[in-house]
Amino acid sequence: MDKRKKGSTELRLMVVGSSGPSQFQLTNAILGREEFPKDITSISGSMKNSGELAGRRVAVVNGPSIYDKDISQAKRKMELRRSKCLCIPGPHAFLVAFDIENISPNDIKTPRLMKERFGCHCLRHCMVLLATEGHLEDAVLEDKVLKTNWHLKELIQKYGGRFHTFSKNWRDRSQDQALLQKIEWLVASLGGGCFSSRTFQTAEDYVKKEEKKLRKQRAAEIEKAWNEMEKQYIAEELYHQKDAYTTSVGAEIRAKAEMDNEWLRTSLARGLGTGFVVGAVLGALVGSVEGPGGMVLYGIIGGAVGGSAGGTAQVAIKHMEDRVAPPARLNFNSIFINRFFAAPRP
Repeated sequence: MDKRKKGSTELRLMVVGSSGPSQFQLTNAILGREEFPKDITSISGSMKNSGELAGRRVAVVNGPSIYDKDISQAKRKMELRRSKCLCIPGPHAFLVAFDIENISPNDIKTPRLMKERFGCHCLRHCMVLLATEGHLEDAVLEDKVLKTNWHLKELIQKYGGRFHTFSKNWRDRSQDQALLQKIEWLVASLGGGCFSSRTFQTAEDYVKKEEKKLRKQRAAEIEKAWNEMEKQYIAEELYHQKDAYTTSVGAEIRAKAEMDNEWLRTSLARGLGTGFVVGAVLGALVGSVEGPGGMVLYGIIGGAVGGSAGGTAQVAIKHMEDRVAPPARLNFNSIFINRFFAAPRP
């Protein structure tokens, strides 16, 4: 377990689901807003959204459903890597979402698949979250879990007996504090750090390497912006303006490095092969960071382009870099991560 982020004020949560809308309903419930339509059952690309849960800053990462049959093995592997890049140096907790009224045979297998994807010790950092139509009293829930539904009881036991319910109606905020408290207890019981593994460490190394490269590329731009500020502001106002700008650029660079780095590009190239046309949709990179001046600064909007036959996503990445807008103070709420589509040879 990684101790480096013990003092972090942001909780990194990775939401996992096997089928159906429960993992997306959970993300809506955590953030208190409708990031996903109520009927959505799957996504093809990994996504990261930021917000607050009972006053605590959280980052929530969703990936394709663990049993999604419409996603290829290569794409599944790439999205697993991407979700790890979005959650480095590792999640404080895995929240595994199910519908309390609809536990499928596939759901019982999720612990095994999670260990295969994230590492054999990940279950220690897991909590089962059960979607309900409304709030269940503790006595009713205990009776349902421990006495009535044996499949549900077996499933929860595989995750260490840790579970909590949440309302499918994201506007119901009555359980926010209780959910946050249970997550914080889980994290504290494991020493206060986050889950990590060799692949999470690999993801962090590549993201940091990409960040360093992007910062070097933008050094002249940053210096020029600082010089312009020094002509317009003085004293404390200059400090706040520089800090806000630096924070905004840093968040933008970090978001870009998370969604595009050598580890991901290598995975994409290997998965698609050299004889395919790669279409890359790189949309809405949004970094939200609050600076000391009380500003909320959001990132950038990307473009879309396809690669050529025999090429890789690098062509698309380069095109997106050419089209990226400078940092803007825009009120977006989430980071939508790109989707890649492969078309067969003509």
